[in-house]
Amino acid sequence: MKKSRYNQRLFIITIILILVNILSFRYFFRWDITQDKEYTLSPSTVELLASLKDPVTVKAYFSDNVPPDVAKVKRDFKDLLVEYSRRSNGKVVYSFINPNENDTKEQEAMVGGIQPVLINVREKDQMKQQKAYLGAVINLGEKKETIPYMQPGAAMEFALSSAIKKMSIENKPVIGLIQGHGEAGMKDLQQAAAGLLVLNNVEEFEMSDSLQIPNKYTTLAIIDAKDSFPAAHLAQLDAFLAKGKNLFIAYSREKADLQSSMASSRSTGLEDWLKQKNIIIEDQLVIDAQCGSVQVRQQQGYFSFINNISFPYFPIVNNYGNHPAVKGLEQVILQFVSPVNYQGDSSIHYTPLLLSSDRAGTEAAPVYFNIQKQWSNSDFPQSKIVMGAAFSGKLSGSSDARMIIIANGNFAVNGSGEQAMQLPPDNINLLVNSIEWLTDNSGLMDLRTKGVTSRPLAQLEDSERSFYKYANFLLPVAAVVIFGFGRMQWRKRQRVRRTEDDYFSE
Repeated sequence: MKKSRYNQRLFIITIILILVNILSFRYFFRWDITQDKEYTLSPSTVELLASLKDPVTVKAYFSDNVPPDVAKVKRDFKDLLVEYSRRSNGKVVYSFINPNENDTKEQEAMVGGIQPVLINVREKDQMKQQKAYLGAVINLGEKKETIPYMQPGAAMEFALSSAIKKMSIENKPVIGLIQGHGEAGMKDLQQAAAGLLVLNNVEEFEMSDSLQIPNKYTTLAIIDAKDSFPAAHLAQLDAFLAKGKNLFIAYSREKADLQSSMASSRSTGLEDWLKQKNIIIEDQLVIDAQCGSVQVRQQQGYFSFINNISFPYFPIVNNYGNHPAVKGLEQVILQFVSPVNYQGDSSIHYTPLLLSSDRAGTEAAPVYFNIQKQWSNSDFPQSKIVMGAAFSGKLSGSSDARMIIIANGNFAVNGSGEQAMQLPPDNINLLVNSIEWLTDNSGLMDLRTKGVTSRPLAQLEDSERSFYKYANFLLPVAAVVIFGFGRMQWRKRQRVRRTEDDYFSE
């Protein structure tokens, strides 16, 4: 009888397991507990995949027999492609190819635009360099996009979705880079241009007194202007906003020079034009205890060496407002930035974007830099100084328009030629996200900042640091002492009970 009941239970459990497997195959479920929802597709990607009309083919060129951290990139990318295929109802088709197998496959990868990288591999207690491929070629009809290198820790979903979006979008908005007042052009914005060109067409526009701003531009950008704006040009900007169009301004109110160790006021007419709209870029510099550094050559005896010295005029921003343009940003580095204030009424919606740390201050121009200055807490009496903001409403005329102002002109300017430099990723993300929000192309904004670029430790006061240090040392000791004391009392009670007349042991 017992054996029959056991067989029945085993049969029922087997049937349940089979049904669960069938249901799990048809109805997929995954619980993502990562902070950035790394394994959950964003709504914009889901919408993009659902709208695909033609199949997308992904050829992933990944090398085998690589170190675990590199192999994880392949596993994560494959999991991502499985999800893309499922969400697109099979319209995303993928295959994995190992270019290291033979020369034909390696040549195919290189023709597709994927270049090998050298990685360190340990083999028989020796380190050697191995050629590896970590890229993909995406095809949609006759169009092709290449991800030449999938960097570990990078935002894979953004790379893949932006490639598909770039091929599937038909009519891209046109962004105009204002020229004629010393602004940065396309050649100076190499990193930002690469991000903007995914969903937009970007071109330079030279302003003149006789030529009006064409209607084809959805958004205009004024980046790092240094020369004066004639009244006719400012009137054209007002007319542009009056049509319900949008404007991005990155403008340095102070003209700073580390060589001369000073910063002085700059006047181009932009600051007065903004003041008419109750938007004030202060004639000051923000200083912040949470800051970047400058390299200073120092001499000690016969020896000369380079030393990194904290420079409060380079605030590191990781405090942001609640706005799509700054969502997901982790660390933006600004240089010689000024405070931004709004003194108007509620008819204009004002949202602070970039805020200083809780230990900050301002210095009025002209400012003379002392690299060797020993800064103290008294130098930073302010907190959460606004250094960038978004505005929306009737900025000019009767139509609603949008505008974003960052009070640092060159935060996303690479430079050109030998002066070109690589900028922090979130500096570029700030510019691209801002312009995409203005243009109302917010589909990929959340994805761009999904990868982790920087997670600095929270700054603690000395008293807090001492508290945590002693707590980490004393709490485990206290826990052991309390446990030992409790166990001693328990054993003492057990001994007392054994001496009682009515005590017996089973």
